[in-house]
Amino acid sequence: MGRSKETYGKKEVKNKKIKKRKEKEKRKLEKKESGKQSFDDMIAYVDENGVIVDTPPDPTKRKEVDLESIEIGVPKKEFRDDFKNNQGIVVKYDEMKGYGFIIDSQTKDSIFFHINDCDFEIKQGDKVEFETGSGKNGLRAKNVKSIK
Repeated sequence: MGRSKETYGKKEVKNKKIKKRKEKEKRKLEKKESGKQSFDDMIAYVDENGVIVDTPPDPTKRKEVDLESIEIGVPKKEFRDDFKNNQGIVVKYDEMKGYGFIIDSQTKDSIFFHINDCDFEIKQGDKVEFETGSGKNGLRAKNVKSIK
């Protein structure tokens, strides 16, 4: 059996590996000669504005934070029952199901209403006057009256 011939492509791959290994060894020696990096050289700090810097923060600019004032999670929306005689426009109304939504002219909130809370026949686009209260899933219009 004869020796397998080494092709040009195989020689190139072998030479590239040897060259890469030598470059890696050279970088390693340069790193050793330059001296050790201390742990302090690798630390980064965050200043009071949230910017990453290499100098430690000034302790005189430190502010105390009240831990109990920090809320974790999404705060719940407070429903207010103090709105009296709000005005708005019926933007959506489903006659078959008997409910719809009113856009409040002041707060631009979408408020749910049911046909049982109305004293007249409602159509989409009607201007209405109503009171708000808390419903099962949010604000709910009560005592809905027509404005001409």
